[in-house]
Amino acid sequence: MSRPRTSSARATGGSRMQGTTIGFVGTGPMGAPMARNVLAAGFDVALWNRTAAKAEAVAEGEARATVAATPAEVARPVVVVMLPDLPQVRDVVDRPDGLREGWHAAGTTDPVLVVMSTVSPVEVKAWAEELAADGIRLVDAPVSGGVEGAAAGSLSIMAGGADDDVATVRPVLEAMGSTVRHLGPVGAGSLTKTCNQIVVGGTLNALAEAVAIAQAGGLDLATVLEVLGAGLAGSQLLTDKSRRYLTGDYAHGGACRTQLKDLEFGLAAGRQLGVDTALTQVARDRYQQMVDRGDAELDHSAVIRVVV
Repeated sequence: MSRPRTSSARATGGSRMQGTTIGFVGTGPMGAPMARNVLAAGFDVALWNRTAAKAEAVAEGEARATVAATPAEVARPVVVVMLPDLPQVRDVVDRPDGLREGWHAAGTTDPVLVVMSTVSPVEVKAWAEELAADGIRLVDAPVSGGVEGAAAGSLSIMAGGADDDVATVRPVLEAMGSTVRHLGPVGAGSLTKTCNQIVVGGTLNALAEAVAIAQAGGLDLATVLEVLGAGLAGSQLLTDKSRRYLTGDYAHGGACRTQLKDLEFGLAAGRQLGVDTALTQVARDRYQQMVDRGDAELDHSAVIRVVV
């Protein structure tokens, strides 16, 4: 597999943390290319994944990569975690052979845990307060850009945390994303990602209805999508998903089950902040239909299946 080109910004960021080995937990569809970009930026990386073969695939041919047998063995001063949700992240930290035990055994004080998963902004903020009592600093840094952005190192990364903590891990984040923004204290990154996912879920539902109407009306779908893309309705989502609407191939990609989870975070944030989220509720209900009918693992653009 070809490696992404290391930009001068990434090389500079890497030099600011020279001699630091990064722990990286979670080498799934998103985590694997993200870890490869961290390696390409010149960092030493200790990898752990529940399925060891996936971490080994990332480390293959990489002199600076090592594969750990337990999460404790990747407990470096900075650890990046890319797992499905907060319960899995908590487990990796608190299990008997977890990160907390590894930091304790190594005598590491004030480690920084970088949670790049999409998680509840309310829950991650509360957990960060618990961890802080034990000297563990947390930065929530969810991403947008999908597997393609992860592979290209062009993710949009939304960071929440103390100023010093975000500054410490910024070189690592810049190895994975072309846009890295510090939004505020812990939870701000996840709240921003929730806003992102509200727009994504709502847009995909609107696209589904538009595509369904175009097809039902006998229009040439390829031409309709081209026209939409050239006008005010154009968006990155339309560009990325047009092929799927034209081919009917909804395999892989951003899963419907994940989109459902993210929209539920949006509804919870709306309730907490007193915001009317009626449109998000409609989008959420449609993704629930997708999960209920057994289409949870299809790309989230497949929501068109419950529209037609």
